[in-house]
Amino acid sequence: MRILRAAEYRSMPWKNGGGVTTEIAVSPHNAGLDDFDWRISMARVEGSGPFSQFAGIDRTLAVLEGEGIVLDIAGRPPISVTKATAPLSFPADVPTAAALIGGPITDLNVMTRRGRTTHSVERLVVSTPVDIRPEAGTTLILCLDGEVLVSGAEPVRLGPLDTLLLGADTASLPIQSVRETTLFVIRIGGISGND
Repeated sequence: MRILRAAEYRSMPWKNGGGVTTEIAVSPHNAGLDDFDWRISMARVEGSGPFSQFAGIDRTLAVLEGEGIVLDIAGRPPISVTKATAPLSFPADVPTAAALIGGPITDLNVMTRRGRTTHSVERLVVSTPVDIRPEAGTTLILCLDGEVLVSGAEPVRLGPLDTLLLGADTASLPIQSVRETTLFVIRIGGISGND
């Protein structure tokens, strides 16, 4: 179990140079944009335009802040993604354009290398204690807002945008929220799922 504090995340330019992304976690450690097995990041999107393309990558996007975004993914009708909709999964290697619904947003991006890893992203709004059970591979719990207490041998407190990274051998974790809090549970599987 490892705590990733929001203040320690690393910022870098987008692949297409159109903005800045904040990297939460990547595997292998210190991998670049062309050689990661999986990568979790947040990005501030200030304007409409094309998404960076990543060959051989599957991607899931969720809106963390702002009104939302409309994605025009090649071969699909336009899809709106907001704080209320489920995270959207799509191939990161097809042409994709984005239009903001009503001003800048911050989004969560989860990307995995096709054929090596898989992922799922679940949004949970918690106000009462909940158990989160890690699965094979790596599980990450991102606290979007509020504050949660994770029980265990050494209780851990997560604040806004802090992340808990769990290995496959971690037992089920009871989580208590101080007030209603949104969590994102990200599960990474596959032969390279361990960090």
